[in-house]
Amino acid sequence: MLGAGGVAVPETVTTADGRDHSDGILVQRLIPGAPPAGDTDWQRVIAAIAVVHEMTVGWPQRPGFASAQELLQGDTGGDVDLAAMPPESARLVRDSWRPALGGCECVVHGDLGAGNVLVTDEQVALIDWDEARVDVPAFDFAHVPEHLAIPVGGNRRDIVTAGVAWEAATCWVAEPDYAAHRLTELRRRVNRPG
Repeated sequence: MLGAGGVAVPETVTTADGRDHSDGILVQRLIPGAPPAGDTDWQRVIAAIAVVHEMTVGWPQRPGFASAQELLQGDTGGDVDLAAMPPESARLVRDSWRPALGGCECVVHGDLGAGNVLVTDEQVALIDWDEARVDVPAFDFAHVPEHLAIPVGGNRRDIVTAGVAWEAATCWVAEPDYAAHRLTELRRRVNRPG
């Protein structure tokens, strides 16, 4: 579907009997390209993810996942387990999401850093969709260069802060050292002592 909108995504190679995976192993076709090299590449990435957002407004939530809005009340969704965090840290994360929660929910990639984008002269490919969910578009723009224009409203600093908060929450159980680093950064961004 996204290919029809001009956005390249990994294509799964099926097994001889037509399954998408075998014993938990999934094979995808190689996509050519390199990470975005400068502002022009990043502007193309911003345009590509905006297409994803436009095409997926109203989609149902991915099973087992939750949006930041849902996690203001709930504790778990995808890799996020706010109940596993110290209560003060979970409050800080939720408070940091609130300013970025405007706009229609749609599919967000969830991890749109340079390592998950491949650019060629002909296409922009988005790879590594394991953190994808239905949420507000702002989360996909939290990790693009801050000096570039993005197609969502709101304060850019708040959007970046919300992205840092999401990373702290989503990595808390699986990558605790990285999550602690992001939580320290989050406290610095909102001027709260650790």
